[in-house]
Amino acid sequence: MMPYSPSLDDGVSFSGNRLLEMMPENLQKRLEDHASLVRLDVGDILFSEGQQVDHTFFPYNPTMISLLVDLDGNRRVEVGSIGGEGAIGGIVSCGNLPAYTRAEVQVAGAAMKIPMNIVEEVKRESRFVRDLYCRYADYLLAQVMQSVACNAFHPIEARAARWLLTAQDRSGDRLELTQDALAALLGVQRTTINAVARQLQQEGMIDYRRGVIRITDREELEHRACECYANVENHFKEVLGSKEAPWIDSC
Repeated sequence: MMPYSPSLDDGVSFSGNRLLEMMPENLQKRLEDHASLVRLDVGDILFSEGQQVDHTFFPYNPTMISLLVDLDGNRRVEVGSIGGEGAIGGIVSCGNLPAYTRAEVQVAGAAMKIPMNIVEEVKRESRFVRDLYCRYADYLLAQVMQSVACNAFHPIEARAARWLLTAQDRSGDRLELTQDALAALLGVQRTTINAVARQLQQEGMIDYRRGVIRITDREELEHRACECYANVENHFKEVLGSKEAPWIDSC
């Protein structure tokens, strides 16, 4: 099943992105006047290293965006990813600041696009939005730190399973992704990913054909993944939760 994604003909929507859904109606109306719904295609660059970030994007599932660090001009690795649970651009800033990473679309879909100056105004006006952004920034930092630990200590089979589970949460059972792209995201050789994909397919966890990966046995894939997937998901629930989260009442 494909996760919900609004149509460009429908205009902006506050359903399909968990941060937007958590905002009270008055804040939604405040942002709606300045927001636009945009289509993001695979390979689109939202910003690059050193570039000023002038918009915040709230992806809707199945959109998936990778934060990539270029190492020497020829190699890059994914250090974090954002989907319908979050936002990208200006999360921890106090105004326009240069980007440290490159933000590249891995799975196409829609996103709400809001100018940074409007986001900063709403932050200053609303304690709720400040807390929401701070909590999401904490989750995003946890994801990056967990990725560092995972890349250092866990085998590529577990790391690939973790990545596929996260991608399925955001984009559904069908992922259009080449082995070259997955290898680059995980910082390994294509031959390594080819061997891992073959093994996962032989064991019935995925089906991989012509650049399309289908998750066929999520339960077994969860067993194969390292604890990093569950750790990051649990941290999101603890620091953000849902519209009924206890921290919201204090705002």
